[in-house]
Amino acid sequence: MLHSWLHIIRLGLVQMCLGAVVVMCTSTLNRLMIVELSLAAIIPGILVAFHYLVQITRPHWGLLSDLRGKRSLWIIIGMVILNLGGFLAACAVLVMDQYFWLGIGLSFFAYGLIGLGVAASGTSLLALLASTTAPSRRAAAATCTWLMMIFGIAVTAGILGQLLDPFEPQRLLMISACLGLLCITVTFVATWGIEKPKKEQHKTTSIDLHHELSLVWSEPKVRYFTIFVFLSMVAYFMQELILEPYAGLVFDYSLGASTTLSGIQNMGVFFGMVVIGISASGFKWGNLRQWTVTGCIGSAAALSLLAAIGQWSTFQEQLPIVVGMLGFFNGIFAVGAIGAMMSLAGEGQIGREGGRMGLWGAAQALAAGFGGLTGAGLSDICRMMMSDSVAFGLVFLMEATLFLVAGYMALKIIEREKFGSQPMMAGE
Repeated sequence: MLHSWLHIIRLGLVQMCLGAVVVMCTSTLNRLMIVELSLAAIIPGILVAFHYLVQITRPHWGLLSDLRGKRSLWIIIGMVILNLGGFLAACAVLVMDQYFWLGIGLSFFAYGLIGLGVAASGTSLLALLASTTAPSRRAAAATCTWLMMIFGIAVTAGILGQLLDPFEPQRLLMISACLGLLCITVTFVATWGIEKPKKEQHKTTSIDLHHELSLVWSEPKVRYFTIFVFLSMVAYFMQELILEPYAGLVFDYSLGASTTLSGIQNMGVFFGMVVIGISASGFKWGNLRQWTVTGCIGSAAALSLLAAIGQWSTFQEQLPIVVGMLGFFNGIFAVGAIGAMMSLAGEGQIGREGGRMGLWGAAQALAAGFGGLTGAGLSDICRMMMSDSVAFGLVFLMEATLFLVAGYMALKIIEREKFGSQPMMAGE
């Protein structure tokens, strides 16, 4: 077991690095392609969806770390792959401006590397956290590392917004390279000596990954929670690829201003998780079901406001406030989901935490890709038939509806367990 919160914070630094690299690829580069290069939103949508599709390999990475050991090694390898992909993705955007199809090909290769890196590093990291943290600390430890990740995303988005305004291609490449070197270095230092070596038999035993995965899937709690993760994450990620283009096309935000707006959203997530983490863990207010449902309803309300303010110029100055509100309720939703996920990861067959986290990670990745692609595709279709503000507004209202559906599912699936306890699935 991890002996101190210092170990947990060290793993949180790795999570922070993961978020910092990914936000540049899914947010900043997405904005560059849509606004600066005037490409259809479906193009970056497909690229981001592809990087999520590659993450269907998460269960295999998790099981490899379960059975082969050396989770910290997989974390470092994944981080190297991720940052290589991030740098190539930045290069591809610049190539695309002059040689479109060459840039598209390089982008697919780069986003594939990003997906592999996130799958290998992220799954092994969560499995290490779940398997080496005392059961009573799992939910709080997961929330701590997620807070650090969200903080890293928000800070990175804000700094990128300042450094890239006005936009210069050479500056983008320099920032991408420096960010990659920094993240790899931090990951190596943070994971050094944190993990006890596995016994030798784990390294020599033949592994049937499909058989191992079928054993994990045979657990009823795992199946129910996987379905919930997929459907709720579709709602969570639908606005990911269209928020910054919405700000640029409807509110005339610059590249730096729209990137900073993404930082505001993630800071909202951060504060939402802090407030509810303190309320639930410190004061024992509420339970996993209540926080999850509250987050879903609040997110739906914020998305409805986001759609509304684009229709009336009087309220356009309130965009940062509404985006921050959306992030805040997203954070509340995440607290409930993370608490349930980390508690369930340690249940069932011992030594398969990586398989469970990988399965849920794959469900989240597929949902994120599907949700992001759906949001981008619907916005393109609607924009051909109506004004930008109405088109984006309709997509936000669709997402709000999905959040309400996810909230209803939480009422049926998640039992009323206190934050940090071991939740049971309905019907068990």
